Amino acid sequence: MRTLRSSLNPLQALRRKFEALLEAAREKATRFGQPPAHPKTRLREVTAFGRNPGNLRMLMHVPEQLPAMAPLVVALHGCNQTADEYDYGTGWSSLADRLGFAVVYPEQQPANNPKNCFSWFVPGDISRGHGEALSIQQMVEHAVATFDVNPRRVFVTGLSAGGAMAAVMLATYPEVFAGGAIIAGLPYGCARSVQQAFEAMFTEQSHSARRLGDRVRTASNHGGPWPKISVWHGTADLIVKPSNAEDIIRQWISVHGLSATPSFEELVGIHKRRVWNDANGHALIEAFSVTGMAHGVPLASATAEDSCGTAGAFFLEAGISSTHRIADFWCLGEGIVATSRAAGMDESPIESRAVVLEGEAAGDCSDLDEAFGANAAPASPSFDPNSLLAKAFRELPFPKLPVAPGRATPHVSPGPIIEAALKAAGLMRP
Repeated sequence: MRTLRSSLNPLQALRRKFEALLEAAREKATRFGQPPAHPKTRLREVTAFGRNPGNLRMLMHVPEQLPAMAPLVVALHGCNQTADEYDYGTGWSSLADRLGFAVVYPEQQPANNPKNCFSWFVPGDISRGHGEALSIQQMVEHAVATFDVNPRRVFVTGLSAGGAMAAVMLATYPEVFAGGAIIAGLPYGCARSVQQAFEAMFTEQSHSARRLGDRVRTASNHGGPWPKISVWHGTADLIVKPSNAEDIIRQWISVHGLSATPSFEELVGIHKRRVWNDANGHALIEAFSVTGMAHGVPLASATAEDSCGTAGAFFLEAGISSTHRIADFWCLGEGIVATSRAAGMDESPIESRAVVLEGEAAGDCSDLDEAFGANAAPASPSFDPNSLLAKAFRELPFPKLPVAPGRATPHVSPGPIIEAALKAAGLMRP
């Protein structure tokens, strides 16, 4: 009994610390006139998206005029949050309407975790083909099949426990995601129990870059190319130590085989940004150290140009919009403009906000195929008729017409075949 009590006491102390810090952050937000988020929902629930072994809810925002082969963003909320609150705070659905992409919001259920945290530290939920990780992958698969989004331009982001779960998805299903963004999160594989999770959040961990990278490399049988990664962390974060951001960076430097020394550094206002490029000069990793910010999503809600999201508990005014910057890094606006131009669509309602920084492009969007490797969507679809017809016959069911012996092959109208080919190529909606 003493042994059990001695084991439980440290865990209970860590839990109390965690809960006290969460409550203090909410009280501080209220004290400074930032009410808790009670948004009017812009999301709709999707059911029957798969076996859902992790028992998660799936909510989505799909713009009314979603272009064919648009990108897809998966956005994961933090502890004590809902999908609606995360959307309201970050502004992802508003940006989706402006740039033309869809957003999936997985939502945790209290039956799984009483604090509504994603189970980023539970072995049965962070392994490929199991639990919550598989549920989220099934959501992506369902969205791709149902909403005609581009399977090679799928991205994942999240805050805190959602950021740690985003790291899980990038490690366990790297072939699914072209990029990820981890905000105030933790590296993949740093915890496999509740106590280890709290220890990773509150204490410095000492693991080599090679060991951190091996955790990702062994999470699937994927051999590359790997997703590009954006890492965000406040320097005054008391809930998840900023050293976790450095571990995430070192984990993905190892995976990508990059130098530990950044290729590029700059100050964005008072915030530090570092970039690691590949041999071709494409940015594969970026990291923002947000000066003086506590635990939360950085916003620039006071700036009209970058206004996105709503300040509140864990959605913090920092003079820099992580939502906008992450979208730029993933080339979301650029990809949609390129696709719509190739398909002859009206570009007028779509904004492209790629910010060019000194020495390199913010999102390195000059060549989407190279920037995203095998996960990239073609910048301009091919219009070779033979390729289109071959694709149509491979992917769409065509009736076999009976031919009587000695009779000529019956005439087939080319119109339906051409229409089917265009649908198969993603240039016409079904």
